[in-house]
Amino acid sequence: MARSAAASPFSPDPLAVHNRLLGERGEAIAARHLVRGGMVLLDRNWRCEAGEIDLVLRDGHVLVICEVKTRTSTDYGDPLEAVDQRKADRLRRLGARWLRTHDCHPDDIRIDMVGVLAPPGRPVEVEHVEGIG
Repeated sequence: MARSAAASPFSPDPLAVHNRLLGERGEAIAARHLVRGGMVLLDRNWRCEAGEIDLVLRDGHVLVICEVKTRTSTDYGDPLEAVDQRKADRLRRLGARWLRTHDCHPDDIRIDMVGVLAPPGRPVEVEHVEGIG
């Protein structure tokens, strides 16, 4: 009996797996970049029912909520173009939730963005923007 070439409904979507792995790689690259720049990594991939924060860091007395966007090319735009005002506002709400959950009282809170461009076979580019939105 011949087997169908169709994927099982229980098998993962290869594109979704690729994107998840690319995102994880980009977050690791961004975390290393920011820590090398003097920040302290406090949390990674913090989740609640309202969403997820990629990275939570401390930059001196400032708590930094950081969104990381990773791309292999700029065919669909620069990674930094992926965060609009609505996403920045959502990150601000998630940051306030993280603070309450961790009973943390920093002097200030900042929303940052890191764009990671990781083209196959070429050097990775990292761009960090402080204080978006």
